[in-house]
Amino acid sequence: MSALGTLTRRLGHHRWFAAGARLLVPADRVVGRLTRGRVVALGLVPSLVITTTGRRSGKPRSNPLVYVPDGDSYVVIGSNWGNAHQPGWAMNLLADPAAEVAVKGRLVPVRAEQAVGAERDRLWQLLVTEWPAYRTYVQRAGGREMRIFRLVPAERGGPADPADG
Repeated sequence: MSALGTLTRRLGHHRWFAAGARLLVPADRVVGRLTRGRVVALGLVPSLVITTTGRRSGKPRSNPLVYVPDGDSYVVIGSNWGNAHQPGWAMNLLADPAAEVAVKGRLVPVRAEQAVGAERDRLWQLLVTEWPAYRTYVQRAGGREMRIFRLVPAERGGPADPADG
């Protein structure tokens, strides 16, 4: 890990860091979509851009997220920077688990599965290893359980975008 990545993980626990990073999210969304997830979060942590269907609007909604690989799946958490309310993208996945991720230059259709019980505990450990500030976010969120999702590729074994293959 780079020195900047290590520093970012240390600073991630601070409220001011979360507030500042939130301000960059709109630009991160655009850059992530344009680069198909090649450039997200300045490459400091493994990141992807998820596109869900808005549960009320029916329109595509894109958000950059930190992820942890688990086999061929992507694990994400609805931390919302430690805010007391669930993030919109997580609510969208509960309404419609079909989504798309842009990661490392590929567009991958996925199906979201909410993790519960022992599986949630296992995935939590993977997530806090990648981004230790999630522990701080739980405290900051005032007891809200942060939803953890496994994003499973909808088409295993082939390119997600015909232009890729």
